Amino acid sequence: MPYGNVFEKINSEYYQLTSAEKKVADYAVIHQQQTQFMSISELAEEAGVAEATISRFCKRLGYKGYSAFKLAIANSTAGRTESSTRSGEFQPEDNILGICQKICDSDVDAIRQTLELIDPEKIRRAADILVSAGRVLCMGQGASMILAQECAHLFSLVRPNFYAVIDSHIQAIAASQLTARDVVLYFSYSGSTKELLDNLKIVREQRAMSILITRFPKSPGAAYADVVLQCGSREGPLQGGSIAARIAQLYLVDVLFSEICRRDVEESTRHREQVAEVLSDKHI
Repeated sequence: MPYGNVFEKINSEYYQLTSAEKKVADYAVIHQQQTQFMSISELAEEAGVAEATISRFCKRLGYKGYSAFKLAIANSTAGRTESSTRSGEFQPEDNILGICQKICDSDVDAIRQTLELIDPEKIRRAADILVSAGRVLCMGQGASMILAQECAHLFSLVRPNFYAVIDSHIQAIAASQLTARDVVLYFSYSGSTKELLDNLKIVREQRAMSILITRFPKSPGAAYADVVLQCGSREGPLQGGSIAARIAQLYLVDVLFSEICRRDVEESTRHREQVAEVLSDKHI
């Protein structure tokens, strides 16, 4: 990765760029704060270019790919008040109460953003798929896998067919053995990890259904999902796995869970009572 300020690099290379690449450069320079939070698909749409143009642009500047370019932008804009305030990060002069307030605002804002993005019809469609599923495999990578485990645990309180599949190799194996009645519930903030794409391709080949919870509904992974549920919370490349982003995704899980329980309150209550009785022996 080249050293120095990425925007100085853009200025020095500007007149060697193609007309399409200049559109990317112009957008990134004018919208420095926003660009670091955007997926390659979003930037392509905003700049009016193809995703391949952005990839060539990043490599022309000396970066391995778009993620490295976004990281360079984050490093070049680090410490700016606008960025720190927006993302909930703290400053050296903040006290504990000030930090608490910023984190609270950031987490609440993540839920509020998600609420504004919710499409009730997609929630209904996702619930329909989950209710009629044979098996539901919850998957993700890294921090997203933790969310998948939390999801499987929550739904296991009312339905016996939710399972978390942790290892990426086992995920591929499990996906290859799915049937048309099975469902994969996938968590990926970016919607553009290699494992996600590989696994969802296998899911589609097996004619199984998939639901993707992501920040970017136009991401490469979203193209393979039957239902895409969009979460809020903007996460920069220096904030991978941020709590606010996780809270936004868990909020969607809670919405899905509540919708499924609402459809059969009596049965859901019966299952929860059974689980509570079994677990009561675990307490001292």
